[in-house]
Amino acid sequence: MDIVNIVREELAGIGYPHNVVKTAQVRALSAQIFRTLPDKNISAVLTLSEALLDIEGWAGWVISYDWAFRVRKQYTRDTFFIFERWLKTYVRDWGDCDDFCTHALGELIAQHNDLYELTTAWVDHENFAVRRAAAVVLIYPIMKGRYAETLPLKTADLLFSDEHYLVQKGYGWMLKVLSKKEPDTVINYLESHYQEMPRTAFRYAMEKLDKNTRRRLMAL
Repeated sequence: MDIVNIVREELAGIGYPHNVVKTAQVRALSAQIFRTLPDKNISAVLTLSEALLDIEGWAGWVISYDWAFRVRKQYTRDTFFIFERWLKTYVRDWGDCDDFCTHALGELIAQHNDLYELTTAWVDHENFAVRRAAAVVLIYPIMKGRYAETLPLKTADLLFSDEHYLVQKGYGWMLKVLSKKEPDTVINYLESHYQEMPRTAFRYAMEKLDKNTRRRLMAL
């Protein structure tokens, strides 16, 4: 039996898709099946992962992005073009955007900061989830302290006027994470842009700042 059918059968065994299952259950199943894969070379794993993206529903996507993350030690710069194609082909909502970008795709950018400039082209994509990805993909590198050659504020500038509230939340979230590393950078950015910045992004960005600073910014 091929791996995709094994995944389908195992998912059915925990009740998916007819019953509600928890993400933790799917991730546990993902780890279990991954251990049994006969070939863990990145090429073989990403081929299987892409096949899983065709399984209807979020569980297949969770497993796919999890497996892609598990071969992170084998990433090269060329992996970016596979992941970018997945992003533009399969990602359609904020949930799969965030799962992919805060694990596999984010790790790739953390490893190769020079690929950052390629992500800035996403800000013009017709799919809001791809535009959101331009910001969310920086969250993992920032959290890990591996973002020195990226430009989070440039990304915020590029997305600044995006009208989709989930894109606004996306770059607000990125700024919020950045504020834990560089609070003064984010405070200065918010002080400089408070008049025109969408309030959704503004509020998200300040959430991790100290209480007095949040109060002062909200009063601007």
